[in-house]
Amino acid sequence: MCRLHDRASPPARGRGPKRGLRPGEAIGRSRGGLTTKIHLACDGQGRPLAFTITAGNVNDCTQFEQVLARIRIERCGPGRPRTRPERVVADKGYSSTKIRSYLRRRGIKAAIPERIDQINGRIRRRESLCRLDRAAYRRRNVVERCFNKLKHNKALATRYDKRARHYEALVTIACLRIWLA
Repeated sequence: MCRLHDRASPPARGRGPKRGLRPGEAIGRSRGGLTTKIHLACDGQGRPLAFTITAGNVNDCTQFEQVLARIRIERCGPGRPRTRPERVVADKGYSSTKIRSYLRRRGIKAAIPERIDQINGRIRRRESLCRLDRAAYRRRNVVERCFNKLKHNKALATRYDKRARHYEALVTIACLRIWLA
């Protein structure tokens, strides 16, 4: 999540909780004020594969399928690009039955821990708990390190752009710099 600079926020118009927020510009209110979220998928070496940007108040799990749909890995020889990873490692924000069933349908292994409310619900219903591959989950910090590399760009860590497409172009350039480094 990145904060907006004062000049990046739209001018105040009207009244109410969404005062001055334009739809489609990926600006939303959260605890820290006006923010933008980057939803990112990266490979095992911490190189970004696909991303989407949304307003700061959008839940992470709503963008999961859109990010996975954007993954395209070209093959060395002939053939279609790969669009399905072998394994998805994510934090508790992505723990939902919809995401787990989506991954099961596509044949993708998941290392996503369950939230405590989901665990309590399963215990109450006397269902078995989801198994977590702890060795794979330890590698989740690769995503956090990728975000750290992206945030080395000051203009990306603090959003100065008013338009979402300009900020998305900046994120794309930062991702290309990681791939070229």
